[in-house]
Amino acid sequence: MNDEQKVRSMTTTLFGISFDAHDAAGQAEFWAQALHRKVNDGATARSAAVAPGDDPAGGPLLMFHQVPEDKTVKNRVHLDLIAADLHNEAQRLIGLGATQVRSLQDNNGGWIDFIDPEGNEFDVVAG
Repeated sequence: MNDEQKVRSMTTTLFGISFDAHDAAGQAEFWAQALHRKVNDGATARSAAVAPGDDPAGGPLLMFHQVPEDKTVKNRVHLDLIAADLHNEAQRLIGLGATQVRSLQDNNGGWIDFIDPEGNEFDVVAG
């Protein structure tokens, strides 16, 4: 193995983000619509995925896995989305099933905290 192959074999990249869910396909559908993506073929209540599409800037693969337990505490990691029109994007996400938790304003325009249909926190930042 040459030096370049060694470096590549030691490189770690982000493959995807996994969500626990009661209904994997339902959660995948929410996030696909929220991110203007499509749910991958073969989605079921047990397992589903949403690929980033043709644009690598669209973010990582999102995976959804059925688990029996409910979410009981605040997420230690959450997604931050960015939107040019924060108010309209908030209304669109609420229409998809998100719940607004609070809105914060700062010198950069602010952000809105949400929870998705299964209670996972995420933010939308003014951009």
